[in-house]
Amino acid sequence: MSIDPITLSVIQAGLAQVCDEMDMAFSRAAFSPVIAEANDRSDGIYSAEDGALIAQGAGGLPVFVGTMQDSTRQLIGRIRDGVTAAPVPGDVYMVNDPYLGGTHLMDVRFARPFYRDGEIFCWLSNTGHWPDTGGAVPGGFSASATAVEQEGLRVPPVKLFKEGVLDQEIYAIICSNIRVADQRIGDVKAQAAALQVGEDRLNALLDRYGDDLVRAAIGELRTRAETQMRRLIDEVPDGVYRSVAWVDSDGVVNEPLAIRLTVEKRPGHLTFDFSETAPPCMGPMNSVRATTLSSVYLAMRHIFPEVPISAGAFAPLDVVGIEGTFLDAHYPRPVSGCAAEVSQRIAEAVFAALVEALPDRVTAAPAGTSGNFALGGHDPATGRDFVMYQLSGGGYGGNADHDGLANGCSTIGISKAPPIEIMEQNFPVLYHRYALREGSGGAGRHRGGLGLDYEVELRRGTARASFVMDHGRFGPQGALGGEDGAVNEVEVWQNGVAHVPEHLSKAQDIPLQAGDRVRVKTPGGGGYGRKEERAPELSAEDKRLGRT
Repeated sequence: MSIDPITLSVIQAGLAQVCDEMDMAFSRAAFSPVIAEANDRSDGIYSAEDGALIAQGAGGLPVFVGTMQDSTRQLIGRIRDGVTAAPVPGDVYMVNDPYLGGTHLMDVRFARPFYRDGEIFCWLSNTGHWPDTGGAVPGGFSASATAVEQEGLRVPPVKLFKEGVLDQEIYAIICSNIRVADQRIGDVKAQAAALQVGEDRLNALLDRYGDDLVRAAIGELRTRAETQMRRLIDEVPDGVYRSVAWVDSDGVVNEPLAIRLTVEKRPGHLTFDFSETAPPCMGPMNSVRATTLSSVYLAMRHIFPEVPISAGAFAPLDVVGIEGTFLDAHYPRPVSGCAAEVSQRIAEAVFAALVEALPDRVTAAPAGTSGNFALGGHDPATGRDFVMYQLSGGGYGGNADHDGLANGCSTIGISKAPPIEIMEQNFPVLYHRYALREGSGGAGRHRGGLGLDYEVELRRGTARASFVMDHGRFGPQGALGGEDGAVNEVEVWQNGVAHVPEHLSKAQDIPLQAGDRVRVKTPGGGGYGRKEERAPELSAEDKRLGRT
């Protein structure tokens, strides 16, 4: 079927709008600040045949661009094999199993079959970060976990909603294994409602243009995304490019883990070889296969943002050599650090490998950590338990055109830190400091952006703090002669005495009482180009404002 360019463009925008409205509905209806305020979620549309990505909302987390596709494929395969019950209209599946196309246990995925004339036309899916899924520590970020069971409840694909009705027995099992369970119903209903919004909007689009035309447009968009990606890849000179990115430690063994990457460029094709990367680790910094692939995809999205979000854009990208490394975790390896931390080291390796080949497109390394800080305890003022999850920004890397952005969101997402006023309203905490971290950006012709400096106090009751962060040992890499950004720094004040965790930015189960504080200084971005090349007026401005 021939489609004129204008109609194709309108349908493409319409599919994206469906996802954007799902994203908006999810955030506005959710109870948890990490979803409602920080937007740690994503919604998308996936092929009925193979689960391939059709569209994803512009406001969704980029790291989910590959994981939700893989998760949908796993679900379709299990249904075909008879392992998971076949769907009927109104069913919504829930899954958070990292080894079935996931990330960490806190990223919970819902999937709903979308029917037209009694047949599945496509799948609607979303992911939301739940503040807690059980496990050894509140929030799930168990820095010293050695098995996935210590991180929380692992759920295979199950029908949480059957013909539109919540299965109370399955929901009761989930609630019996997580903290602050009474608050999850708001997130569950918001997540399911977002999929209903998607169904309504997609029906309207199909009613307007017809099923056959939209189906043809989806195929054409996938083909064009692949073609465009291949043409952009040809900007890279043929050859082999290498890099190394370092994870501080796995949280158990206090030794760095190397991600060694070799990128081979052939006409219209890139191969990413991780075969020389460190083997599986004991602690939670293992990455599952879906997250590893998605990290490469999102890195290329940063480099070539003009390529539409579609499975076709991934076809020219081969990821090999992850077997036998900590980037291909299998049960029961712990994985709580994979989505928010290891994924960003993988993207950093991609940037470092390709920056010389594409100096006008690739930046120096960004802060590269989500700053995962979980605090769980009991608030005597309300008589209720709580679990607080704080993510934070950092500096972006400098680039060919300008300095890096200060306090930007993580490489793998567009999640913003919840407003401190919301955090203070919902939890027994007080923020004493929330400011840019002066001097944290790496020096260069274009300076790295500044990180964040915040300090939070537990006001009442008792709590336990856990961190799974990174870049505490090695700062974000500079590029083309630029200097590295400042490292991540964490201080915990107990009874007026400060200490730094053994693993620098990873620790778990730290007991806090009223008056105790935690201070976090997030990394600045790497510098781009030699600092001697920086314009004198920019250096003078940096000095005047205390940025260096």
